[in-house]
Amino acid sequence: MNLGAATSRARRWTIALLVLLMALLAGYSLLDSRRHAQIVEQIIDIGDQVSIYQQAAYLSAWEMTLIEATMNNPQGPERQQLLAVDEQAYQATIAIADTDHEDDDVQEAGTIAQRQLNLRQQIIWFLSTLDRGGTAQAKQILETIIEPAYRRNMTRLLELRDSHQQRYDSYESAARKDSDRLVWGSLITAGMSFVVLALFVLNTRAHRKQVEALAATDTLTGLPNRAAFTAHTEQALTGPRPAITILTVNINGFRHVNDQLGPHIGDRLLAEAGWRLSAVVRDTDVVARVGGDEFAILLRETGPDHAEAVAGRLLEAFDQPFHLDELTVDLEVSIGAATAAADDDVSTLLGHADSAMHEAKQQHHGFRRFSSDTAMESADRLTLLGDLRRALTDTEQFTLHYQAKIRLETRELVGVEALARWSHPTKGPVPPGQFVPVLETTSLIHPFTERVLTIALQQARDWLDTGHRVPVAVNLSTRSLLDETFPNRLATLLDATGVPGELLCIEITEHTVLADPSTTIEALNQVRALGVKTSIDDFGTGYSSMTYLKLLPVDELKIDRSFVADMVTDPSSHALVAAAVDLAHNLGLTVVAEGVEDAATAEALNKLSCDTAQGYHFARPVPAPELAQRFLPVLS
Repeated sequence: MNLGAATSRARRWTIALLVLLMALLAGYSLLDSRRHAQIVEQIIDIGDQVSIYQQAAYLSAWEMTLIEATMNNPQGPERQQLLAVDEQAYQATIAIADTDHEDDDVQEAGTIAQRQLNLRQQIIWFLSTLDRGGTAQAKQILETIIEPAYRRNMTRLLELRDSHQQRYDSYESAARKDSDRLVWGSLITAGMSFVVLALFVLNTRAHRKQVEALAATDTLTGLPNRAAFTAHTEQALTGPRPAITILTVNINGFRHVNDQLGPHIGDRLLAEAGWRLSAVVRDTDVVARVGGDEFAILLRETGPDHAEAVAGRLLEAFDQPFHLDELTVDLEVSIGAATAAADDDVSTLLGHADSAMHEAKQQHHGFRRFSSDTAMESADRLTLLGDLRRALTDTEQFTLHYQAKIRLETRELVGVEALARWSHPTKGPVPPGQFVPVLETTSLIHPFTERVLTIALQQARDWLDTGHRVPVAVNLSTRSLLDETFPNRLATLLDATGVPGELLCIEITEHTVLADPSTTIEALNQVRALGVKTSIDDFGTGYSSMTYLKLLPVDELKIDRSFVADMVTDPSSHALVAAAVDLAHNLGLTVVAEGVEDAATAEALNKLSCDTAQGYHFARPVPAPELAQRFLPVLS
């Protein structure tokens, strides 16, 4: 406040001196110069008014954020800041009346200040109600009294600010024209104009610095934007051996939050994410928002080990859920790190960090550091993507193997699981673990899914034609299930092959459910409306909520092999499998145990009343003819 007052006094003294000097001129020069001085003074006054209105709006918004945070956590640190910020907001509205010389605006500013003063009484009432434990009443006070009053004041503050900004732009344009005209005056007029222009340049430079600061700032989070981050990094890279590291941070699942809950919630989430990132690093480091849901961090005087420690703290910062209004959102981040080498420029360094971040995202690893191996893996990934695109246009490269699913009580075949196999024309067989994760990160997963479903349904049709009803299970990626066009495309495939829906089972993982529960439930309901069965694969590895399990429209639960493999020798695994079987049966679901490798495990599962099992003990995945030869009798 003292610095602002001193600046204001200095400006006023400058204008007074300008008026005195311009008074010495005669005739046209005097009038023209005086008019110029008045324009400059008005620019300064209006600029001050715009700044004060902006300050009042900022403090009012901050106050409302603290009120909402106090509502969510009455004992949180925001409670201690609230009344102090309210006092600052009130003083800012008083300052509006002191600096605004328009009669109507002075009256309006007084009204705003009175509303702010009245709002303080409501806030005190709100806080005392919270202290008495009246959470419901406090929430009603917030929603019916405080929030409407805040919106009225904020709307009017922004309207007045915009009005003054328009006046500011108009006067600034007039001042520029007047300056150009004074240049062509007489020698004395030219000399005096030089003084005028010099003073005007000083004010313009200050304003330009403000504009440049705004141009380098992300308006949503208040952090530096990509251009500012690039400039900071370029500066840091100067020198013989810059010891800097860049971290790129991506918020996993932000797009779904923004789509499902709306941009308002998405914007607030990004703002809080920026605050969490800034709270972890040092004051000398730079945190910037460089894209929609991407942030970058410049760590100065930092080696790889310290960068990894910072990344660990960042991951911990996002372990806490986001509380937005009445919503609680859990999100994770993927972080990539790149330490500058001698010849690296900003583009190269950012590219390396992005490559590491995408690798961390793909592998669900949380954090990865860029290395020459990472670069090689990125190149290999691009090569693999090209091969996959060509393979999807070749009907011969992708085939399916089928693993039998056996009813434990009777040891009869009750279905098969279809597993994709890729035979590369030059590299030979490529393991699914190498190409499926790459497909899942691109839109190629959609034609791949359609290819697998087409082959699986055609095989089910062939078995039907020979008199065998063999249900076929197909694994489905998160991207495919959440694609809004998937149910219609699946219906088209079922109609084309003439396979009843109940002979197809769609398997999804717990990770798919956790990615977007509401959309997953809706999509599964559309799939089941086609008669298609649904199954949760790898159950026990995704920490899914029991609430989601109760709500999910599924028919089958597949217990992950990590629990089944040692259940005979490990009492903990045995107990977990038994609990999963009981839970599934109580929910009306069929249970399938994966990874059954020996007779003892099969017998133990049968004693627990597990319905179905699959694994090498019964059969390995094999082509359809081999499976039919072993399990499907020839019908006469």
